[in-house]
Amino acid sequence: MIRITDILDKASKYLPADDQTLIQKAYIYSAAAHAGQTRLSGEPYLLHPLETANILAELKLDGPSVAAGLLHDTVEDTKASIEDIEERFGEEVADIVDGVTKISLMTFDSKEEAQAENIRKMVIAMSEDIRVILIKLADRLHNMRTLDFQPHMKQALISRETLDIYAPLANRLGLHRVKNELEDLSLKYLKPDVYAHIETGISRHQTMGEEYIAKVIGLMKDLLEANGIKARTVGRRKHIYSIYHKMLAQDLTLEQVHDLIAFRVLVSSLKDCYASLGLVHSLWKPIPGRFKDYISMPKANMYQSLHTTVIGPDGERIEIQIRTEEMNQLCEFGVAAHWQYKERERGKKAARDVDRFTWLRQIMDWQHELKDSREFMTNLRFDLFQDEVYVFTPKGQVKELPEGATPVDFAYMIHTEVGNRCAGAKINGKLAPLATVLQNGDTVEIIADKHRSPSQDWLKFVKTAKARARIKHWVRTEERAKAISLGKEMLEKDGRRMGVNLTKAAKDGSLMVIAGEHSFGSLDDLYSALGYGKVSTRRILRELSPKTEEKFEAKEAHKAEKAEETQEKLKLKGSESIKIQGVDNVLIRFAGCCNPLPGDPIVGYVSRGRGVTIHTHDCPNVSGFEPERLLRVTWEGEKDQPYPAKIKILVKNVKGVLGRVATLLAENGVNISSGSFESTLDGKTECIFTVEVKDSSHLYHVIDRLAKIDSVIEVKRLVVTDSDSPHARGYDAPSQHG
Repeated sequence: MIRITDILDKASKYLPADDQTLIQKAYIYSAAAHAGQTRLSGEPYLLHPLETANILAELKLDGPSVAAGLLHDTVEDTKASIEDIEERFGEEVADIVDGVTKISLMTFDSKEEAQAENIRKMVIAMSEDIRVILIKLADRLHNMRTLDFQPHMKQALISRETLDIYAPLANRLGLHRVKNELEDLSLKYLKPDVYAHIETGISRHQTMGEEYIAKVIGLMKDLLEANGIKARTVGRRKHIYSIYHKMLAQDLTLEQVHDLIAFRVLVSSLKDCYASLGLVHSLWKPIPGRFKDYISMPKANMYQSLHTTVIGPDGERIEIQIRTEEMNQLCEFGVAAHWQYKERERGKKAARDVDRFTWLRQIMDWQHELKDSREFMTNLRFDLFQDEVYVFTPKGQVKELPEGATPVDFAYMIHTEVGNRCAGAKINGKLAPLATVLQNGDTVEIIADKHRSPSQDWLKFVKTAKARARIKHWVRTEERAKAISLGKEMLEKDGRRMGVNLTKAAKDGSLMVIAGEHSFGSLDDLYSALGYGKVSTRRILRELSPKTEEKFEAKEAHKAEKAEETQEKLKLKGSESIKIQGVDNVLIRFAGCCNPLPGDPIVGYVSRGRGVTIHTHDCPNVSGFEPERLLRVTWEGEKDQPYPAKIKILVKNVKGVLGRVATLLAENGVNISSGSFESTLDGKTECIFTVEVKDSSHLYHVIDRLAKIDSVIEVKRLVVTDSDSPHARGYDAPSQHG
């Protein structure tokens, strides 16, 4: 178990006495606040803040950061308050703890929204003080180290979030040690069989690997010393996740991965980096296309190094990285390696250190335009994961873009107006389509035209979140203009039929009064809502002129009754179980593409002339909807009536297995309304059933039961996309017998 003395020993090597006293004081406070609390492992809860602070001290962060690491859970999990923290430890520590706490305490209507908004708030907090994310990363790293004590389902959820968000963030911040460990631990829980296979395979070759490392290091040491270069050469095995990623990307078995070992040459100067590279290439043959110069063109996280792969001793491929000691320090510890603060007056906030991170500024730029948290998450994942490509402006400036970026992405990186007016592009002096994928070293020139505007088709090929956000903003603005025009036209047309003078109502302000009563800030807002079908024209006209409405109603009473009867017939069974926040008496339909069930996270979409259509949150079609037409909806009311769902069951083609499946479904109160069967060449049968269940819990219970049947290989719940191609969603229960 880590002790405070261990942390103070590390801190004493780089922090002044005042900071060490602050850390000691924070430990005493945290120990008292968490007294009596235990973790799932049965260990004292204090162990967690101690381990978090120890990770921060290993990264050589400043005193307030290590102290905040000890205090980061006190406000959330004890009776401590931010005011008390500030009084005892100062504003700087309190602000960091407050930033970490605010991320943890937010509540939302669904797990998806909670995760998305938590990450969004974390990025925003990071822009205020980057130490907030460093503490969150240390907190997550220790939680991953102790994940054995969590239930299996929670292990998978936490590991997936870690792999999707926290490991890429650590990479972007240059914290490679943290990133590597987070990736390995995530793989351990997400794919334990794969992790164990790679770990065992590496262990088998460990002895041979040590001998080979010593041989290569000896040869390079002799070569560099003979040429007057002082260097330190080290060899290390690649971490397990990177090996798995390579096997996946290149469709290799573990035995086919030859470069399990990477060598690092550390020299004292930039000149020696390139000199060492030349000597290595003179000793061993370099592999074409495997050289990367991250010194002249650093990565977004400021990583600098020369990478080359050569045919080394015994014909083995080996990767060699060459860098200075300073570059290596930055590689290992990222932002923590150059943590400096400007001189500041007492009481002022810590100086910000995010100016070095252009990617963070870009995220902060486009996130303001993305009101939907799920869309923010989609864009953030893409921006964090993508490798870089480096291109040049006509004046020779280097611009960094994600791999797969196009001239439109480049145009929006230069300036929003350049992107909005982009009419064409020249790549290396030749005209090229706007969808062309840019390559390293391309020189890009944008052809602008003030009469051009963004096209919705650009969304099919742009890669950067900034370009996507700007294009969507333009499209939404154009759509709103059309909705305003349509709404105004509809209101005037119905107004003429009912004898209401809309021009007069707009001039004397009576129409604006009605708009205000419906919480619209302007007539354009009202017209837009009418165009989108959120408000009916007859309702507005009735409120504007009640007497005219009475005459009109008398004239068309029969027609209205018929319309209402038709609407009632269109209402699907179960719509009374839906609650739409702020809206009553709306026609509700359930989407056939995803068949939402009670208990599923759901969202409502306003369909023009067809009321509100209910989709699951993760329905593939929702991502393409206009955000302003999405409504927050929840389940309520009866849940014991049948709802349709679709499942796929893959079974071995043996006698009686389908009978056992049908019997189990019947015993669990599940009715099969339709089904299809298809046999495969390898002796299996794929069954697609449409079944009727009470809710999502009922469905997943049955899926678990089905997966335990002998000869059942796999069971999945399905949704159907627009192309009628089934895709698994939500839950996947592999058989225990397959």
